[in-house]
Amino acid sequence: MENENQIKLFENREIRTHWDDEKEEWFFSVIDVVGVLSESKNPRKYWSVLKSRLKKGVIKKLANYLLI
Repeated sequence: MENENQIKLFENREIRTHWDDEKEEWFFSVIDVVGVLSESKNPRKYWSVLKSRLKKGVIKKLANYLLI
């Protein structure tokens, strides 16, 4: 592929991408995707907190609680 690093638009917001020729897959910036989906003013912090909660199992425990 000619330009492996590109900017894609989603809902008029920029998402950084990278094409891996070897794997033939697109990779997307998690921070950019989180920013668009959460509408957070600080997506880096939002992702940091979410990742921390995922590691601690808080999200899984909450999901199990909500299913009861």
